[in-house]
Amino acid sequence: MTSALAPLRAVVFDMDGTLVDNMQFHNEAWVSFAQKLGLPLTANDFQSRFAGRKNEEIIPELLGRPVAPDEVERIAEEKENHYRTLYRPHLKLHRGAEAFIQRLKEAHVPAAIATAAPQGNRELVLDGLGIRPLFASIVGAEQVTRGKPAPDIFLAAAKALGVAPTECLAFEDAVLGIISAREAGMTVVGLTTAAPEADLRKAGAHWVVQDFTQLPPALEQRLFSAQAR
Repeated sequence: MTSALAPLRAVVFDMDGTLVDNMQFHNEAWVSFAQKLGLPLTANDFQSRFAGRKNEEIIPELLGRPVAPDEVERIAEEKENHYRTLYRPHLKLHRGAEAFIQRLKEAHVPAAIATAAPQGNRELVLDGLGIRPLFASIVGAEQVTRGKPAPDIFLAAAKALGVAPTECLAFEDAVLGIISAREAGMTVVGLTTAAPEADLRKAGAHWVVQDFTQLPPALEQRLFSAQAR
């Protein structure tokens, strides 16, 4: 069976910008922090350079110097508290995500989350929306050595699901995240919540959609046709 027709047996979701359309609030919080320090950073800069990476990777590069762990923690918490304040009133799943996750559950397709979001941000989304029980595994940045675009977090999610990475479908919104999932060997769908379609395709996305209501028939065939798993 060719890879283009092989069944997909599990799904791995990025969280920010994918399950929830929240990247504008992350970008706003990072830009606000950078401006406070007199650093030039735009939302587009953040999205292309940093989205998907761990805070301990982002902060030293943003500041242009080594940063001690306690300072990383302080800066990250300041930024994340600002982000959560901005986003909390807008908390909701991305369009079509709830129905799609329910279809996965009914088809006995296991799902995981692979996210660089720190614990407080995961709690805001997963517990705030009550969706944590829908996922067999949640893999956070603290569980891997390298953030995206390294494949570590997607490989860890596949391992947690007990499924080969090549049998996993990944959903991502960030260029670095798509590179990460591709490097892990996964089939990847890019969502245009924060980056243009051309950028997502250049990064290696097999399909690009606006939301979860637009999944291509060929993809659905691979994901839902093999009911006997």
